[in-house]
Amino acid sequence: MRRRSLLIAVPAGLATLAACGDEDSGSSEASDSPSPSASQPSAAPSPKIVDGPLPAITAGTKLGEKPTIAKGSGDPSKDLAVKTVIAGNGGTVAENDYVQANYLGQVWATAKVFDNSYDRKTPLVIQLAQGSIIDGWRYALAGKKVGSRVQMAVPPTWGYGTQGNSQAGIKGTDTLVFVVDVQGTFNAKSSAKGTEVAQDSVDLPKVGTNTDGKAPSIEVPDTDAPTKLVASYVLEGDGEKVGAEDSVLVQYKGVLWDGGKEFDATYTNKQLASFSLQQVVKGWAQGLTGKKVGSRVLVVIPPDLGYGDNPPQGSGIKKDSTLVFSVDILAKM
Repeated sequence: MRRRSLLIAVPAGLATLAACGDEDSGSSEASDSPSPSASQPSAAPSPKIVDGPLPAITAGTKLGEKPTIAKGSGDPSKDLAVKTVIAGNGGTVAENDYVQANYLGQVWATAKVFDNSYDRKTPLVIQLAQGSIIDGWRYALAGKKVGSRVQMAVPPTWGYGTQGNSQAGIKGTDTLVFVVDVQGTFNAKSSAKGTEVAQDSVDLPKVGTNTDGKAPSIEVPDTDAPTKLVASYVLEGDGEKVGAEDSVLVQYKGVLWDGGKEFDATYTNKQLASFSLQQVVKGWAQGLTGKKVGSRVLVVIPPDLGYGDNPPQGSGIKKDSTLVFSVDILAKM
């Protein structure tokens, strides 16, 4: 049975998204906006995917531009209509991947825009998994490539169902139209891709620089553990800096300073971790704040910023342990 991440103080992650809002990352914009997340797992059968009909994109036709979409003409298909408007040449999106995308959603019959990420200037990062996102997205984006613009018309069966989404003004009979610009895809084989930074200190652990999706090595020196937090680049990415109230998508590996034994790792669990920096131990929150997306970071956490004298039961962490992490920051959420 997969262990719950030891880092999480309270339940977190994309599976806990409410139907009408992103996870609580400290952003009022996110919490007030109806993202395409699912409120509950769907029992709907797999849809038949058809080419149309789909309304025209009348402005903002380039990848990354906020699109303007015409009102739907006539009756929409009862099937899931999907069209690749711009074909990308990046990695292929698979079900259960985390996808990073900008999007706009509107109602077919009225052309009322109920949500878009372009104005927020923050792309959505969400897992294409049952119960995390509406089924229309799951089926429409699987197999698409990064760098693509995808348009879809989602009937209620594969959207918000007969209950609709009252906060967004979506009725249970509404077909929804989305334009999605796919910026990235991440899975258990993803790694940071930054530039190597010299690891010169003989008193600090050395972290491997492989970017093949496998767990990096962590070599802990035979010296006394530092008494203050250490947070330094192993690979420095070129993405945005992470803020103290942001949420992140990461790969990580944690070992004990004493003995170097691994106690937790996404690589071992074969599942990425996502959480708000307000929901983790202080050493993680302080160590990752200000670091760039796309980076691998060495974080050494003294007991007072970790678990102190109250480590999680069954974790293998003793009281007053110094913790050593390699953290790949894949995306900011």
